[in-house]
Amino acid sequence: MKILTTPIEGVAIVELELREDDRGFFARTYDRAEFEAAGLEPAVEQCNMSYNHRAGTLRGMHLQVAPHPETKLVRCVRGGIVDIIVDLRPDSPTRLQHVAVELTADNRRALFVPAYFAHGFQTLVDDTEVVYQVSGAYTPAAERGLRHDDPDLGLPWPLATSVISDKDRSWPLLSERPASDFDPLPAAEEPPR
Repeated sequence: MKILTTPIEGVAIVELELREDDRGFFARTYDRAEFEAAGLEPAVEQCNMSYNHRAGTLRGMHLQVAPHPETKLVRCVRGGIVDIIVDLRPDSPTRLQHVAVELTADNRRALFVPAYFAHGFQTLVDDTEVVYQVSGAYTPAAERGLRHDDPDLGLPWPLATSVISDKDRSWPLLSERPASDFDPLPAAEEPPR
């Protein structure tokens, strides 16, 4: 596999190196040692899959705050998506900047999403499936989100939104929320594991 850097530190695109023969191909999709050698902090505690009926379906923008931040390795295994992530690291020189990557079943690319990045995607075609390897379990008290259409972010969604959840549609705009909204949870709010 090849791990390609992006303009934002810690974000990487993973391309497969196929070993082909008469049966088809074999490829490694994840190698902890290679990720660590590339300066990435991988961990896999949970694997998730989403199926999306219609082109234009939008999921996002999601993240979890400390003490439950997540890294993700996102891959489209059927159809295609544009995957967008936004840097929300507090002291990052690229804070509020984004990376957008097309992930398709045909290009077999994956996107490594570091902790403290909001993540979302939009489907490009009907019947799309996306697989996420995630470093931690979903923790509702730590969940935060950004509005996909926040004018302060200017995210480049390629299609009109055909389907979005009420929850994702109603995240507050950046201009409407306190900066502390992305701070770590107070110890009293930390849910038991």
